[in-house]
Parts: sequence; C-alpha cells; structure tokens
Amino acid sequence: MVHERSSGRPLSQSSYTGDIGAAVASAPAGLTPESWSALLSPRLAYFAGVARTEHVTRAAQEMQVPQSTLSRALVRLEQDLGVDLFARHGRTVSLTPAGRTFLASVERALGEVERAAESVRADADPASGKVAFGFLHTMGSETVPGLIRAFRADHPRIRFSLVQNYGEAMIERLRAGELDLCLTSPVPDAPDLVARRLDEQRLRLVVPDDHRLASRKRVRLAEAAEEVFVTLEPGYGLRRITDDLCQEAGFTPRIAFEGEEAETLRGLVAAGLGVALLPPPAVPRPGVVELTVTGQRAVREIGVAWLDGHPDTPPVAAFKKFLLGRRGRLLPE
Repeated sequence: MVHERSSGRPLSQSSYTGDIGAAVASAPAGLTPESWSALLSPRLAYFAGVARTEHVTRAAQEMQVPQSTLSRALVRLEQDLGVDLFARHGRTVSLTPAGRTFLASVERALGEVERAAESVRADADPASGKVAFGFLHTMGSETVPGLIRAFRADHPRIRFSLVQNYGEAMIERLRAGELDLCLTSPVPDAPDLVARRLDEQRLRLVVPDDHRLASRKRVRLAEAAEEVFVTLEPGYGLRRITDDLCQEAGFTPRIAFEGEEAETLRGLVAAGLGVALLPPPAVPRPGVVELTVTGQRAVREIGVAWLDGHPDTPPVAAFKKFLLGRRGRLLPE
C-alpha cells in the first residue's frame, strides 16, 4: 500500500514509549514537533534492526526490547510514512522496494549519529580528550608551547585544538562554543564570562636603534608625545591599552601604521617608521631598542576566560586547574 501524506494531517504519536514524546518536547529550534526528524528518529534503529535480521522476534532479542514494542514501532513508522516498508511472511519479513530505499538513508544517518557520539565521547575522555584553547598571537612562540609541555608531563595523551587570535575575536569564539578556554588581555569583564587574572607583562617603548631616545634605558611615555606610532589594529587588546596609556600620559598617539602582529610592528620600528608600545619579544630583535616606561604603570594583564555556566569536560577541567595554578608565573622569565 502507498498512501499520500496529507499536508494537513497531524503526524501520529506512538504510545509504545515515552521516548518519542520526550524527543519532540525537547526538539531544538528548526526541529518542530511536526517534522519528520522529530517523529521518526526514535524508530529508525528498530527499523534497521528488523531489516538486518528479516525477523521481528530475532531483532527484538538482539536489541533487548519487547517484541510487541518493536512491532508497534514498525506499524507506526509505516503509518506515518504512508508506505509499506516490509512484506510479511509469517514470522519473517523482507524489505519492499520502498523499504530498501529507506534503509540506505537510515543506515547512513545512524552511522553519522554513531560517529558523532564516539567523537564527543572521545573528546571528553579524561585521559585522551581534547581542549579547544585560544591565545594571543604574542603568546604563541614561547608561552603557550611551554604551558602545554608542562601540562602534558602529567596528561601526556590529552589533545589540543589551538587558536591564535586577538582578544575580541577569541571572546566571540568562546561565546559561540568554539573554544573552551582562552588567554587574553585585557582581562574581560562581562556577565556571561568568568575570567581570572593570571599574570602581567611590562610594556616597553620600542624605538629604532638610531632614535634620539635610543641611548636611554628608561623613558616617560609623555616624552614620545610628538612621535608617530605603529600599533595593532582597533579591536586588539594591546591597541586599547596603548591608547589608554597615551591618554593617561597626556596625548593622543599619531598612528602611522596599524598591523595584526607584534613582531611585524617591531620590524616597522626597526625600519624607522615609528615607535611602539609592545610586550617583550621572545627573541631580541636587531635594529630596535626597548625602553622601560616610567611614571605610570605600563603593563598588560593576562587572564584566562571561559563561558559562565558552561560545563567542563574532564580534560578542560584539568587544564583550567593547571592554568589557575600558574597564577603569577604564567609567563617565562
């Protein structure tokens, strides 16, 4: 029998189990109680099991469900589809052409669900799970590799998905669920986030080695008021700190170049294209002199942030505890 499904006919609700009702009641946006996915999903494994064994009793035994439950599920499935999926031959069944077509897609769908379940279980495994970790570009060459090396001394099989970006972009990825934790600066203050200060870096005024201030060891930032600056682009935490420190020193910096990476800015300084406020380099850069800033607290605070109320998997919880335990000694000497 083949029936057309009327667009106005409500889909039948099976009474053989409460699972279907629960699945529909908790359906996410886009998966409405009237959708095929919400209605059919709880029955697909039953259908595939009977199709594999071609025997309802045997399939019920293998899946450890009552035969009556299985039989009712198949009847409801065919009624809702308006299609015979099985031809009955006493206690045995065989797939109809429609059943074979349906089975091919059902097996692919169930396979995807199985792979998805194994993937999220693997990522949450306490010994070998995964941490999605974001951090600032300036922490990628030395700080983060050192942190992960130290952490993996006790957790050698935990895996990392690493993302380098500027602060605001990482916070957005945190909110989108793409990151578990991130190291950022300034330390964010938002109601949907939890953030903890871990350490701070002194910022230096970086000048070309033939600059009028290059012979100095220390300098007040106000002495650079007439200089042109090279800075990171707006949206970067260090750019905001630079603007604030200059404002505190009594001037608005004149920006000659904006970039996305601190070492590129050092190269621009070495080329005589401006001065910059930057954290210490991982490796000394020729062509520049780095001056200690006095008269104000020229630092950037580094903190770890995560989404408030977001449950941690065991690997994320372990790495979070590790980072919090590095408070005051996060950065290399």
